[in-house]
Amino acid sequence: MKALLDLQLFAMTVEAGSLTAAARRLGLTPAAASLAIKRLEAELGVPLLLRTTRRQRLTPQGERFLVSARQALDALAEARACLQSGQVEVLGHLQVSVPSDLGRHVLRPALDDFLARHPQIRLRLHLSDRLADVFGQPVDVLIRYGAPTDSSLVCLPLAPHNRRVLVAAPDYLRRQGPIEHPRDLAHCNALCYTRGDAVYDTWIFTSPQGEIERVEVRGDRVADDGEVVRAWALAGLGVAYKSRLDVEQDLQAGRLVAVCPLWQGEPTPLNLLCADRRQLSPAVRLLHAHLLQALPQPSP
Repeated sequence: MKALLDLQLFAMTVEAGSLTAAARRLGLTPAAASLAIKRLEAELGVPLLLRTTRRQRLTPQGERFLVSARQALDALAEARACLQSGQVEVLGHLQVSVPSDLGRHVLRPALDDFLARHPQIRLRLHLSDRLADVFGQPVDVLIRYGAPTDSSLVCLPLAPHNRRVLVAAPDYLRRQGPIEHPRDLAHCNALCYTRGDAVYDTWIFTSPQGEIERVEVRGDRVADDGEVVRAWALAGLGVAYKSRLDVEQDLQAGRLVAVCPLWQGEPTPLNLLCADRRQLSPAVRLLHAHLLQALPQPSP
């Protein structure tokens, strides 16, 4: 199966970092490996790798093809394992992009447990608050807050009732004084973050009677990383408007306090996203089911 060997060589070249290392693992000569990559590129009609004597990198077409190649190899490996053992064991690589704060403090332990339960799965974790391009970047799934802006994406809910919550450290509240209404934020130092290229400085709240309050906030610092905003809040530097999932452990431990608790923050559902239903492999479906069980589920 020469085509299969070419796919294996391509995927392993990216993983190993060099064509020579991949050839060695597969028992090929460097010349035979180079010929195989050229044969695959000729069949596809696009360049996959840009190679020099010192380094290599994927072309944009290569990045997109790598996702499909890994899916095909994983599916074949899983089918082969089923035939040989008579048992269903989930195999494969997963590339998952997650928000920085949620990924480090909430999802990482859940993902560690997932890998312990499924040792044949290999995970590559991307931590970023920017919405990755699931079509153009080599990621299998995104875990992101909010409804997807692209309606063509496949969306699996993880925490559909999650909301934002206004929080501050007890020390800040002692110095600042009581904050009883969202309008009192005009006298507070707001710890803001950016969404895309814009500063998120309009915070929206709903009263128990259903009244909507939009507050323009100001502060002395802005970050494009949610973990930094949380760290500022923990240090007593101001008030933050964070996802409840991000700060639930801090609220439970008393490191942060919910401010104006009778006012509801904006809905911030957490979803697992992928570009196509064909990417809903057994590994992705197992991951979704595992995270549904592992994540705290805020009440509606």
